[in-house]
Amino acid sequence: MTVDYLRISVTDRCNLRCVYCNPLGGRNFIEHKEILRFEEIYNIVRFFVKCGIKKVRITGGEPLVRKNILHLIRLLSSIEQLRDLSLTTNGVLLGSMARELKDAGLKRINISLDSAHRQCYRDITGFDLFDQAADGIDKAIEAGLSPVKINSVIIKGINDSQILPLVKLSMDLPVAVRFIEYCPTGKHTKPETDYISSAQIRNIIESEFGALSSFLTPMSNGPALYYKTKNSHGTIGFISGRTSMFCQSCNRLRLTSDGKVKPCLYSERDYDLKELIRNAADDETILRMLKKIIAEKSNYTKLNAPVRSFSMRKIGG
Repeated sequence: MTVDYLRISVTDRCNLRCVYCNPLGGRNFIEHKEILRFEEIYNIVRFFVKCGIKKVRITGGEPLVRKNILHLIRLLSSIEQLRDLSLTTNGVLLGSMARELKDAGLKRINISLDSAHRQCYRDITGFDLFDQAADGIDKAIEAGLSPVKINSVIIKGINDSQILPLVKLSMDLPVAVRFIEYCPTGKHTKPETDYISSAQIRNIIESEFGALSSFLTPMSNGPALYYKTKNSHGTIGFISGRTSMFCQSCNRLRLTSDGKVKPCLYSERDYDLKELIRNAADDETILRMLKKIIAEKSNYTKLNAPVRSFSMRKIGG
């Protein structure tokens, strides 16, 4: 397995309170002084590139609430060896920023959207901001942030009624709507019994729209399996983290907003890279740590210490 993908959380702040992530709202935020500065992130990515990282995704919290985020995009896009630079957002602030993000060097974008209807969106997120999120999708398409992927977490009794309306988005727009199996991350999120499997979702889709045909996207090297409905403009994807095991093919590392590298989302093990950077460690020491992390990730069978409770807004989605 080649480890070549780094996901970077730039903030643990978010402007929504989604029921499966942060239902109680902002609390226990990381202190500002502990958050990595943009120049630190830039230097860390340069070190990672030397170790084989070719793709970077910016996440949060909600990354677009981070002040001067465009500056970071410009810094990272200037790294010649970096092949792909993308971002995950809830889309609320995207409408006014999509063109600038594209001009700054961002290549593609994922938008978290769990409902195609306004009231259900408000019930899930705690805010009446569906129109802003929908505008973000439109502006991302117009700006050429391609492909635009829409990530939807389906929870029983919450938004399972939204499966077909979300599929309709992939039929009407050139987007990939990806259904992600819900996995609880803490005692305040919805219980694990509320998840709906990818197989169940697919059955619901095919009962309405007919059999799905397999489809390979240009960038389908992740865990998603893609399909199309008949005569659709876009695609449908399934990410089956509960019913499938894809650890052996996982090529990603995570850098938290306070500077810790996690070789696996569900592992308790992390490495404090910020401490090395701020203590002016020499290049050899930093590279040695990164190579150790990548070697551990490559041997995926070692990542067997699951975390029972953690905050996705602190780690990065």
